[in-house]
Amino acid sequence: MFKSKTSYQTDLPVPKTRDEIKKQINLLCNEKNAIILAHYYQDEVIQDIAHFIGDSLELSRKASQTNADVIVFCGVHFMAETAKILSPKKTVLIPDINAGCSLADECPADEFKKFLNKYPDHFVISYINCSAAVKAQSDLICTSSNAVDLVKKIPKEIPIIFAPDKNLGRWVINQSGRKMKLWEGSCIVHETFSEEELIKLKAKNPDSEIIAHPECTQSLLEYSDYIGSTSKLLSYIQKSDTSTFIVLTEPGIIHQMKIKEPLKNFVDVPGIDGCSCNSCPYMRLNTAEKVIRSLEQMNPEIILEESIRSKAFNPIKKMLEMSK
Repeated sequence: MFKSKTSYQTDLPVPKTRDEIKKQINLLCNEKNAIILAHYYQDEVIQDIAHFIGDSLELSRKASQTNADVIVFCGVHFMAETAKILSPKKTVLIPDINAGCSLADECPADEFKKFLNKYPDHFVISYINCSAAVKAQSDLICTSSNAVDLVKKIPKEIPIIFAPDKNLGRWVINQSGRKMKLWEGSCIVHETFSEEELIKLKAKNPDSEIIAHPECTQSLLEYSDYIGSTSKLLSYIQKSDTSTFIVLTEPGIIHQMKIKEPLKNFVDVPGIDGCSCNSCPYMRLNTAEKVIRSLEQMNPEIILEESIRSKAFNPIKKMLEMSK
């Protein structure tokens, strides 16, 4: 649940230069003892002003380790909730209160509870892209970077439920050899890549490699030369001798890819009908100007009921311990 201490203004002033924005944010962070965490899918400006950039697992660890009093989480609400779960005494802010997640929204806690009641003997593994209330009903949390390894660590005689992403779940099944009962959710970004456009791009770049996030549909994964989480994709392009990569995930990651490998080429894949829906509309609600406003007003703040937070903490803690 989100709670605003003051009215949140969305009529922001005309954007300043990037240097001015960075200077103002640094001053506010020093004043508030704040740290800015940003996911790879954020806008380039936010990535450049963040103290730490990473995927869900890396950001989860950083949230639990920071000595800052304030965490400004530039991502979507389930990520900010995770930071609050791990750091209940810290103030956790999210620049835009409406930065939600289609995947998390497709798994309401009450419906999830009804689903779990049908399989009382199952061990529940939930992808971190879910609400705190769903995490609280889970036995273990995973990310796309550690899901396969964690599933393999569960004794084979124990039946597993995997939620909420069906595409990631099917990929984990293929990689681990484990049968799992899946919740039928999906990410709007990874569901909308155009297979036709992917084929055309490969034809134009025959020597390229197709790299994909496992949240993509099976039909797209079958074209891919490498499949991995955002951090693993970033690592892979630095190891590969290939000079051109066709990237099947949210294009925000390409900014970091260009920083790591400036001499290589990275091509994003359009959505169905050539739309630009491969960019997450929720992630892009956060802006540098909203980061400034958030720090100035200390709002919007993530507030969780302690009963939910404490229950959600255990499966996340288990994930971090099993992922060391």
